Amino acid sequence: MDAIAGFDYRLFRFVNEGWVSPFLDFLMPFLSGNDFFKPILALVAGGLLWKGGRRGRCFFLILILTLALGEFGTGRLKKAINRPRPFITHLETRMLAGKGLNASMPSGHAAIWAAAAVVSFGYYCRSLRVMGPLALGVGISRIYVGVHYPSDVLAGWLWGALYGWGLPRLLNGFWGWLGRGWFPLWWRRFPSLLPKSCEAEGAREIPSEPAKRRTELESHWRRLTFLALGMLMGIRWVYLAGGVIELSEDEAYQWLWSKHLALSYYSKPPLIAYAQWIGTSLFGNTELGVRFLSPLLSTVTALVLSWFVASLAGWRLGFLMAAAANVVPLLVVGSILITIDPLTVTFWTVAMVSGWRAIREDSTLWWGVVGFALVGAFLSKYFSPFLILSFAVFFVVWPSARGQLRRKGPWLALGMSLVAMIPVLVWNAQNGWITFTHLKERGGLSEQWTFRPLLFAEFLGAEIGLWNPVFFLAIFWAIIGFLMRRHLPLIGDQSRRMAQVYCLSMGLPVFLFYFAYTLHSRVQPNWVATSILPLGAFALLWWDERHREGAKVGRRLLIWGFVIGLPIALVLFDTNLVGKLTGRYLPEGLDLHRRVRGYREAAAAVEAQRVRLETEGRPVLVVTDHYGWAGILNFYLPRAASRVTTDPMVTVRETERPKNQLWFWPEYRYSQRKGLTVLYVTSPERAKTEIDIFSRGFESGEAIAVKDILYRGRVFHRLQMHIFRNQR
Repeated sequence: MDAIAGFDYRLFRFVNEGWVSPFLDFLMPFLSGNDFFKPILALVAGGLLWKGGRRGRCFFLILILTLALGEFGTGRLKKAINRPRPFITHLETRMLAGKGLNASMPSGHAAIWAAAAVVSFGYYCRSLRVMGPLALGVGISRIYVGVHYPSDVLAGWLWGALYGWGLPRLLNGFWGWLGRGWFPLWWRRFPSLLPKSCEAEGAREIPSEPAKRRTELESHWRRLTFLALGMLMGIRWVYLAGGVIELSEDEAYQWLWSKHLALSYYSKPPLIAYAQWIGTSLFGNTELGVRFLSPLLSTVTALVLSWFVASLAGWRLGFLMAAAANVVPLLVVGSILITIDPLTVTFWTVAMVSGWRAIREDSTLWWGVVGFALVGAFLSKYFSPFLILSFAVFFVVWPSARGQLRRKGPWLALGMSLVAMIPVLVWNAQNGWITFTHLKERGGLSEQWTFRPLLFAEFLGAEIGLWNPVFFLAIFWAIIGFLMRRHLPLIGDQSRRMAQVYCLSMGLPVFLFYFAYTLHSRVQPNWVATSILPLGAFALLWWDERHREGAKVGRRLLIWGFVIGLPIALVLFDTNLVGKLTGRYLPEGLDLHRRVRGYREAAAAVEAQRVRLETEGRPVLVVTDHYGWAGILNFYLPRAASRVTTDPMVTVRETERPKNQLWFWPEYRYSQRKGLTVLYVTSPERAKTEIDIFSRGFESGEAIAVKDILYRGRVFHRLQMHIFRNQR
């Protein structure tokens, strides 16, 4: 082995140092990684999807799946082999590229290009003339620039060729098994994904009666919807389990609530705490445990809404509704982060669909489901009054529905929603009605009314981006079109007009209320999250009508919504994809993952100072100036999570009146603990105004240099720490 390693190193030096020339110094870094490769490949992929026919689309699908699965395997191999890169063990290595953060064997660049060459050759034989030299050149360039040994590159070529040959055949076998059983009509038309048969028209279809064929197609689209949503939920759970992102400040803060279960809380109803309690009871104090319910809630929401649309227009449209919901940025965020919004959107959607069934079927049982959803909506976000208002709007604008008000069902649902208020009212009665004070301040109700048109524009711009710009346009184009054509006869089932009015009633009042409220106060973009799906369902049904009339605009809007929304959704899952595709990571100010990364490193920096202080022999408490950081440090500091209910290691600065939930927990008070040493953690900006006030209760204070928390070379967080000794 030593002889092989020695030969490997000599060969590495021969390429890295012996081939040196100005031309290769330009060419090899370019081959190793440049800003042109990936955009060119994206253009080629777009051309294949647009003009490549069956072979091109089949090739694109197989290539994407093969490279994604292969890259995952490469990462696992790197961790298992754990070979250090040449520049780590040999400091004299000549470097012409950035230093990779992961292990050395196998070379990921060599593997992915070898796999791409093998897959491309299978579908387009002549592609080897281009892909072969590229795969060879990229592999050699990784040696020349100093980041891989020759054996790493050779292993990468072999590994890439292996999965580039094997994975397409495994995927084709999976399609054969799945297609025969679940999608026989589609499988008979498209029996293979492999190159020799993907161009063919497929096996001869067995003739069937039109009615039977329609039934079979409906079952195909229904199964595809269930399968796609189930797989997406599983992928999200795997993603969360992998620790790609850390907790946000609000998630960590509400995780503390889940350790102190109560009837309600300072700023929110209690359900978010119980949701986290369920997840952490199953998977412990991990990111997956905290967020376990988010993928499940997202899946339930999409499934319920697709069922609603399918009942009106078939499962093909139901599938498109579910797919569209998963490329809306605001909903994508809610599918991985656990906040009050995913809970509220789910209960709102269940209430909407159940209310439709209750009205159409005159069913008290379905009104009971509406009542359950009203309870959930209120205990998630105090949002059930908006839901009741939406039902009232529908009863006003659709006269035939008012007959429900003479039945007991709607009043049962209303009574259930009123019962849900009891725990919140009891808790507030015990705690000085603090939630009402907080909501008044949060909504700016205590401020004098002033006209603020800039807030109006800010809100509209944020919503356009968070709804998906194309879908936002499609929705409000549909609303205007509906209002202009509302007296024209409807094609097909007349219940669609009623459904369109119903969806508008369930979504538009919320949006218009907050849209108008921006003229008084700033409105957070997520406050209208519940209006997205009802309005999206309305737009899909309306554009489907126009499609039946021969208009192609709706289809184009849907396609472009996916073209724009899918990349955005992928970037929201991992903003590092921008760097991988372009070679340049987003600036820290634009990186949305700044709020969910860097906290482990920040906690490690705080822990190092805390451990050092403990050697002085006095009790040490970490105090922050923000409840979010109190949650973050309690979650990520070693041993802190096990002490949050008895003897917390981290708390927030005490105030005279309640400003956060920690104020209500006596164990988080520290002002009466004489002789205490405090490690105070804040930001450099806030330290200028707060340190002097905080230091008055201690004998001495000492500032620690500002600590920059870096992530891939960018400053994600800045910590200003102070030590205060011997509390008076």
